[in-house]
Amino acid sequence: MSKQLLIVRHAKSDWNDASLSDFNRPLNVRGLKDAPIIGDKLLKNSFHPDLVISSTALRAISTCKLVCKQLGIDKSKIETNSNIYEASHQQLLKVINTIDNDFEKVAMFGHNNGVTDLTVYLTDADIFNIPTSGMVLISFPFDDWKMVSKGTGKVVLYEYPKNITED
Repeated sequence: MSKQLLIVRHAKSDWNDASLSDFNRPLNVRGLKDAPIIGDKLLKNSFHPDLVISSTALRAISTCKLVCKQLGIDKSKIETNSNIYEASHQQLLKVINTIDNDFEKVAMFGHNNGVTDLTVYLTDADIFNIPTSGMVLISFPFDDWKMVSKGTGKVVLYEYPKNITED
């Protein structure tokens, strides 16, 4: 069985409160609306992750919870990983390479520039910037997460709310 990795950039965050740190920024109204759209798209594409990992930053974990709610995944099943916040693609790859091989389908919620750089690194895809609430589903032709490396993945799905229309 091949591995599948869903990479999701957090939804649009709120910049109105200058006293908040970057880490503690919440989602804004658009972010709260867009995240469930991504969850619905995943449902329509029958993607149900075995493992969900999120950055610990408020906007990422909030996005993750909204998407998981749409997928019927209890928030207690979400694993957080502080190494995803402000991570480079190399740091994100280290997280991926340590995933237990019992998991076939994994969703990771993170931040730019790391998530876009990781997507391009793994797939050579011509993606300049994954927008907020954007998602990329990547398939790998092997059974071991340790084998995920440069150019080994293939983009199966690339979507973001502004591109999704009602079916």
